[in-house]
Amino acid sequence: MKIPSFLLLAAASLTSAASLQQVTSFGSNPTSINMYIYVPDKVATKPAIIVALHPCGGTGPQWYSGTKLPSYADSGGFILIYPGTPHNSNCWDVNNSASLRHNGGGDAAGIVSMVNYTLNKYSGDASKVFVMGSSSGAMMTNVMAGSYPDVFAAGSAYSGVAHACFYGSATSTPFGSNQTCARGLTHTGAEWANFVHNSYPGYTGKYPRMQIWHGLADNLVYPQAGYEALKQWGTVWGLQNTKNNTGVPSSAYTQILYGDGSQVVGYFGQGVGHTAPVNEQNMLRFFGLLT
Repeated sequence: MKIPSFLLLAAASLTSAASLQQVTSFGSNPTSINMYIYVPDKVATKPAIIVALHPCGGTGPQWYSGTKLPSYADSGGFILIYPGTPHNSNCWDVNNSASLRHNGGGDAAGIVSMVNYTLNKYSGDASKVFVMGSSSGAMMTNVMAGSYPDVFAAGSAYSGVAHACFYGSATSTPFGSNQTCARGLTHTGAEWANFVHNSYPGYTGKYPRMQIWHGLADNLVYPQAGYEALKQWGTVWGLQNTKNNTGVPSSAYTQILYGDGSQVVGYFGQGVGHTAPVNEQNMLRFFGLLT
């Protein structure tokens, strides 16, 4: 019996449709975190890679469903990595000196292994590796940018804290007993920049371009934490706050430019709580993956 062509096409569509896949062996993984990957059906030549980091209590698969990034990967041909930590209430180890030191271990080392695995397996573009995350994932985004500036071209942090803000705390959770960081620990720009430079002593290359998003009504990770992260990356880049634009990218937000905003930029939302929603289009334009 001849099978109708529309059934054959439907079957082919089902078998070729991309889906989130777990990878169990990807290299050094000192803290036994999990790796999930989304590879679109049509991968670009030398694809870009985005590492997407979940908030506390989350998982890789949950964060895969938490943004519209997979649909943009389908149209743009880039690859998404979704790490997942099962430890410490599923919060990233942003307080751990191992993750805050280049090649020091920790969750950060496992994430870099995932990047290297993906670059090698899919012939990725090492100059187009990016990192983003929300809440604890945003905190880890700043950690990855500071500890591995040679790996990441840019980052986008939603409702996070500065690199090394949680250093020395017994916990990395914003709802833990030590609230000093989450409530807006302040340092000078030079002091914040030293935390970044000390994470990779002797590094003389470029640092990741950074985008900081925060809600002004955030009662868990206070808005000052976002301003401190902006101050940190502005100092690392040698930039000053040059201009603030109200109503950008939408009426609730104010855009905070350091220099011309192409290297360090912030978006702070009036009435926005925890967490600031992911703005995929704005972020992907900042990464250079969307025109």
